[in-house]
Amino acid sequence: MIGRILNNYIARHQNRANQLFHLVGLPVTFGLPVYFLIEDRWQAALAAFVVGYVLQFIGHAIEGNDAGELILVKKMLGKPYVEFGPNSKQSKCND
Repeated sequence: MIGRILNNYIARHQNRANQLFHLVGLPVTFGLPVYFLIEDRWQAALAAFVVGYVLQFIGHAIEGNDAGELILVKKMLGKPYVEFGPNSKQSKCND
């Protein structure tokens, strides 16, 4: 199961720009809010969380695929989604 998840993650993050946006965005999303909450700065924690997520969504837009959370919402609504970018070896669109 872990191997399947890791393979899916790698396939969905092949573009160098997407990787860099995630390299910055993930710690901003999950690391900085913890620090700011410890410092009792909840507004800064919320802002860091949102900015980190926006960076990751930008990365996925560059990659040409939908972010995982967006895929989940689109699946629930029965909408088409793009799981893998156009240059991915596993490229496919789900209509």
